[in-house]
Amino acid sequence: MAVFKTSDAVGAKEDLSDVITRIDPDETPIFSNAKKEVTRGVFHEYQVQELAAASATNYAAEGASYSYVNPTATTRLGNYHQIAVQAASVSNTLDSVDKAGRDRETAYVKVIKGVEQRRDIERSLTVDQVRAASDPRKIAAFPAWMTNVSVVAPSTTATGDGTDTSDGAGTNAALTLAKIDSVMEDCYTDGGQPDMMVVSPANKVAFSDLSSGSVATAQLQYTAPREIAIIGGVSLYLTDFGQLNVVIDRFIANDRIFLLDSDYYSIGHLPGRMFSVSDVAPTGDNTQFAVVSEYTLINKAPKAHGAVLDLSTS
Repeated sequence: MAVFKTSDAVGAKEDLSDVITRIDPDETPIFSNAKKEVTRGVFHEYQVQELAAASATNYAAEGASYSYVNPTATTRLGNYHQIAVQAASVSNTLDSVDKAGRDRETAYVKVIKGVEQRRDIERSLTVDQVRAASDPRKIAAFPAWMTNVSVVAPSTTATGDGTDTSDGAGTNAALTLAKIDSVMEDCYTDGGQPDMMVVSPANKVAFSDLSSGSVATAQLQYTAPREIAIIGGVSLYLTDFGQLNVVIDRFIANDRIFLLDSDYYSIGHLPGRMFSVSDVAPTGDNTQFAVVSEYTLINKAPKAHGAVLDLSTS
């Protein structure tokens, strides 16, 4: 007997889920952790004050005249704003027809473009980029501010004012705890206390494989019988100079890790210019728009942060 099957039928509705799954990563730990500030000019300036060295001979004779010593002058730092743009055009027909997983295509695309822009900003904060005033303006990213770094000779160290970066002339070498500890000590000596260690996925694995008495033992406590778990990760590093939260960033290169002090950096943006949507006059039967951010990195105390550079992790 012939059976009438679904393959013979006409008019069967498609079974398309109403949920859209995004596989590409959208976590942006450096950007998300930063305080956000409103700035007023394309070149944002600020001042950093350094204290005189502590003295062990600060004692004076009774009745003696004062010795007047002026404080050190402030250091004036600045960074340019960089414009990030994600533009799109959606046909009005596509906005009108029924779609799985979203209502209006324009609204959905705006969200997607905003996520893509946040990823671009995160990436721009981690690369070897110096500030540039000529169009298109560019921010000085973190490597252009860091002087407390571990490098392999003869690699140079950045000046720390956003105008240059390490030249990376040394031969890349393996990550070690000694390198992290050395940078942490330098930052602490200069008044900082990094609390976030930003690593690539590959460097997270390399770090978890390191062993030292300073690395907290990984443990799990169960309240009920469960299958045995094998633990291979380390998320906290207790250094002699403070606790580091180990944060994975998919957008940082394998040849570097950052030690950041959350109190001393922020993201500045011009008023109304952070993920703002700019509608564009249509040139046809479509809706055109752009997601725009005009932002800068404000490194309030460059010596508070550090980096381990010239890593051979792959």
